[in-house]
Formats: sequence, C-alpha cells, structure tokens
Amino acid sequence: MFDDNNGFTTCHRRFLSYKLMLKHCPQGAGYLKRADTDRLHEIFLKFATVDRNGERFITSEDFVRKFLGLFEEDDYNAESVKLIAGIVDMDKDGYISFSEFQAFEGLLCVPDALYKTAFQLFDTNGNGLVAFDEFAEVMRKTALHQKLPFNMESTFVRLYFGKDKKRLVTYPEFSQFLHDFHEEYGVEAFKKCDKDGTGFISAGDFRDIMLSVKKHLLTKELNSKVINASGFPHGERKISFPYYMAFNSLLNNMELIKRVYLNATNGTRTQEVTKEEFLHSAQMMSQITPLEVDILFTLCDMIHHTNGRIVYNDLNSITPEQYFKQVTRRVAEIKAVSSPEERGVLIQILESTYRFTLGSVAGAVGASAVYPIDLVKTRMQNQRTGSFIGEVAYRNSWDCFKKVIRHEGIFGLYRGLVPQLIGVAPEKAIKLTVNDFVRDKFTDKKGNISMYAEILAGGCAGGSQVVFTNPLEIVKIRLQVAGEIAGGSKVRAWSVVKDLGLFGLYKGAKACLLRDVPFSAIYFPAYAHVKAKFADENGYNHPLTLLAAGAIAGIPAASLVTPADVIKTRLQVVARSGQTTYSGVIDAARKIYAEEGARAFWKGAVARVFRSSPQFGVTLVTYEILQRLFFVDFGGSRPAGSELHVATPIEESVKKPHHIGGYQVALPVLTGLETKFGISLPRWSAPKPAPAPQ
Repeated sequence: MFDDNNGFTTCHRRFLSYKLMLKHCPQGAGYLKRADTDRLHEIFLKFATVDRNGERFITSEDFVRKFLGLFEEDDYNAESVKLIAGIVDMDKDGYISFSEFQAFEGLLCVPDALYKTAFQLFDTNGNGLVAFDEFAEVMRKTALHQKLPFNMESTFVRLYFGKDKKRLVTYPEFSQFLHDFHEEYGVEAFKKCDKDGTGFISAGDFRDIMLSVKKHLLTKELNSKVINASGFPHGERKISFPYYMAFNSLLNNMELIKRVYLNATNGTRTQEVTKEEFLHSAQMMSQITPLEVDILFTLCDMIHHTNGRIVYNDLNSITPEQYFKQVTRRVAEIKAVSSPEERGVLIQILESTYRFTLGSVAGAVGASAVYPIDLVKTRMQNQRTGSFIGEVAYRNSWDCFKKVIRHEGIFGLYRGLVPQLIGVAPEKAIKLTVNDFVRDKFTDKKGNISMYAEILAGGCAGGSQVVFTNPLEIVKIRLQVAGEIAGGSKVRAWSVVKDLGLFGLYKGAKACLLRDVPFSAIYFPAYAHVKAKFADENGYNHPLTLLAAGAIAGIPAASLVTPADVIKTRLQVVARSGQTTYSGVIDAARKIYAEEGARAFWKGAVARVFRSSPQFGVTLVTYEILQRLFFVDFGGSRPAGSELHVATPIEESVKKPHHIGGYQVALPVLTGLETKFGISLPRWSAPKPAPAPQ
C-alpha cells in the first residue's frame, strides 16, 4: 500500500474514514447489514475501471458522470465533479473504493441524509469536522458566490467559526450553521443593495436578489408573473426590509402555510378561504405574521386572480416541490414497486381482505346509483322488432323509463337489485385483484408498465369476473323483464336460480366473456391515463376529477361492446311465445342480423353508456375516497384501478438502471443541496478566452 503524508497507509485511512461515517450514521450502518452486498458489489464493478494493487476503484468522473448521470456535457466543470465525488471519496484521493461506495449507500438511507451529504461536501479533508477554510473553499466555487460574493469576514461567520476563524465545527453545529447561512446570505445581499442605509431597495435590486440568492424558492409562475413583472409589488418602486424579510419567510414556510390552510378548511382542498379566515387559522397554529399573510394573498391574486379568496392549488404555484417531499415521494415510489414476495403471507391476505371490503362497498354504491338506467337498457335490448306481430312496447329509452314508473311504480326501476348487490362484492374484488396481479407481473423495477401490459391486465380482469357476473346477470335480467308481463305472477330470485340450475346460471357465458374482456381491456388503461391528465402538479386528484376520469373512460368501453351485450341479453332472457330462440352466440348473431338488421346490435347503446359510464365513475371515486379515509399501508402497491402512478420531476430526470437501495434517492438528495440550501455548483467550465489576434 502507498504511504500518505501522515504515515498512514491508504487502506488504514480508508478504514478509519469508513468507521467515521458509521459513527455519524448509525442508522446507515444498520441498513448496510441488511443490504444486498453482492448486488452492490456487482454494480460497483461495472463502473470500477481502475485497478490499484489488486483492488478496484471508481474514478470521481465515472461516479458522478456515468453512475449518477450528472455533468454529462463534454465541457463539464471538473471542480464541481470533484466536489460532488468528494462526498463519497472519504480519503480525497480521487478514487472511490467499494467500502466508500457501500458507506455512501448507507448514508443515503438515514433520515438526515441531506444534512449529512452537505456536511461531507464541505468536509473536504474527511476528518469529520468543518474548518472555516474548508467552508470558504467550497463556497467560493459555487455559482451563487461567483455571482454575488458573500462577506467571509462578517459577524455571522465569526460567531460560528470564532473570532480568529480557527474553530472547528462539528456535524450538528454545521447543520445549524447551514440552515441559518442562506438566510444571512439574503440579508447581506439586501445590505449591499441598500448602499445609503435607508432600509429600502429598488424593485430591480429585489428582482436580482431573488433570481440569484433565492432562485431555488421560486416556481416558474411566481418568477414570470411576479418577480419579473414590472412594478412589483403593485407599482411600488421601493421594497422595504420588513417586506423583504416577510416575503422570504413566506417562501421558506410554504409547507406550514399549507397546513394553516387545511386547518381552516378541515382538510378540504377546494374550499375558498378569505384573508380573515386564514389569519384566524394562522393565529391558532403558528407565528405567521399579518404582513406575510398580506403578501400571500397578493401573490395568489397576481398569479391566479383570486379576488381575495384562495384554494389549496393556489399555494402550489408559489414555491416548488421541496427536497423533503421529493424524497418522501421517491421512497413511496420505491415501496410501491417492491415485490410481493418481500411481504409475509398474512400481510398479503390482510391486504386482499382490505381491497375486497373497499371494492364491495364501492361496487354497491356504483351499482345502486345507476340501476334504473341498467333496467331500461335491459328492456330495450330484449325488445324484438321482427320476430312477432304487434307494436313495440317502448319507442325509446325515455319512453321505457316513463312506462316502468307508470305501470310498476318507482320500485319497479329497482327490480333485480338485490342479487346484483350480492354479487357486486366478489365481482369487484376479483376484478381489482386480478388486474393488480397481472400489472405487478409486467411492471418493471422503476414502476413502468407498457400499454400492451395494461390492456392484457384489464382483459384478464374482465375474463376472471365472469365466474361471478354471469349467474348474477342472468338472474338480474330475468327479474328486470318480468315486469313486462301484465298480470304475471311475481318472480323471485330464488325461483329463477332453482329453474336454471348450476349449468343454466352460465347460459350466455361466452357472450359475457365477449363483452367483459374487451370492456375491462379498454376501461382500465383509459381510466389510468385520463386520471393522470386530470391530476394536478402534485399528482393529486380531486374527487370530481376522479369521477370525470371514470365516466370518460367508460364511454368508449361501454359503447364498443354493446353488440356482445345485446347477444348476451337475448341468450339469457326466456323467450316468450312467438319470439325467436337462440342456441348460441353465433346463432343469435345470425338471427338478429337477419330479422332486425345491423342496427339491432346497438340497441340500448345510449342507455348502456349512460349506465356503465357513471357507474364506474361513481364506483372508482368511492373506492378512492374510501382508500383516503381508511388508508392502510401494507407495503405493496395500491390497487391499479384506483391509484395511478403519476410521474414526478425526479422520475423525469436522469434515470439509471443501477440505482438500487439508497441510490434511488441519490439524485433527490443531491438536488436538495440546491433546493434546500441554494448550494449550486457550476455545471460548465468557464469559457476559454479567445485567442489573441496574430
């Protein structure tokens, strides 16, 4: 081994650095005991291009540019790459060993990973302490300092590092220093612009400070509609120091602001809140000042023209998604795509029971809501026009609806509802379970699934439900058309079951398959993608958007399978005297076409769309609301029919297939250095000077 200046071998120093990391990160050490070391080592070797005395290493450039996928430009800033790699490279020799690679894996898994990562960025010599010279060296290389230099001789710096700036700062102390430093940076910037000490700066200076020191706190909407808008705020040419401090305090505390809003609305995200109502809630919860509330309502009005009333989405336009929410989402995404085998059998049984229960309730609500439309649809489809003499019973769906109420009463619209509700529970449960099971099998480790796999999952779900739906359908249909026979005896569900027998309950099963398989194959993918389009920037769906997504997805699914539904209805209904009988799907299709024409296959299509579309909309919005009200985390994926994975900014950034374990949050953590602390390292090298003229 090579000796360094202190007489330690490289191996000894690396071992001490590794122990130091475990000392500061005991949670990470516990994680490392559980980590798949062989898998980590396999990935490490793919990027380890250097061999030194039989030991493999990853270079700083390879780690940052190839493994993490950062700074991929040809003219990348080598100093920035070196600093980022220094977070992992504990002995600062430009090479990353497997022990360092594994130690960083543990570091990323601890709750305070962001602060510890920032600490290791500034701990350039790897001794577990930060000196003033180390802090100044890194800070001077940041993009912010190069644009707006910070006074390293300020009282603030001396309070932390001592009068002579020789004091070494520990990790807990440095975390507090870093938290306070950026606020002090903003104050220093204000002082530099307020050269006369009046306590005011110009609107232009304010804009420059916000776009340099506080840029990471601004959304595109706030930047374009407020910060870059002329005459901010409301034509004022001067910005006072109290206003400046309140403005920045508001941006730093937007998560608290959101909780104040939710407290004022009892958790509702769409209720409008006035300034007075918000102030009342704020005084109950926190120390938000009236000036901050004034600024909040001014910003919301400038961005969304709220006219003095705000809703939750208005707040999302003021500050971008913060680091902590990004990591929380990313961890949730990792959890969502974890394999079922990692969970115990009992947990999986409990999860299935949970889904079964919620699906049962949601299905019953959806079926009851649209059952009268379903009855009208059935009677319209069973109405023959070419097989017997006499006038048709109903001219159209509306005529059918009126006549049922006139001759059978309001309860006539609910004939056959009880057996329908009895079967809804197993039908919805098996449909959701099979759809989720097939989706899980075709979902990759990143949570992605192809359109073909979505269609297949939906088709399998539709096919599996026939074992429950066919007996239900045939009993329901015979009860629904029984009211058409004047003076006929009352038909009971149990008598229908006894007359049909076990095999009779599956009469028309082929047609049922022909309807349910394509219906679900169309519906589930359509619902997932429409829901994604309606989600807000945080991936949240309001119940109304869920209802709309379910209803819209049901339109093509219900209408396109109407011919199969007509054939199924004709096969399952008992033919009366003079009516044509059918021996099977093909026979029914031929006779219907010959006697009634092609239009007969689309009978009841309108009623079917008006029944199926809102039914599935109501069912799925009920299912989603029940999940939110009675959420239970079983460690697996949420049912695909109710919970769509919405792409986040982190997923849309550079993705690497070798990021496993803690490395799946590596990019959010490194991004957090900027979004939380404003520490941005230049991506590109300084432009080369033009050659001197000959």
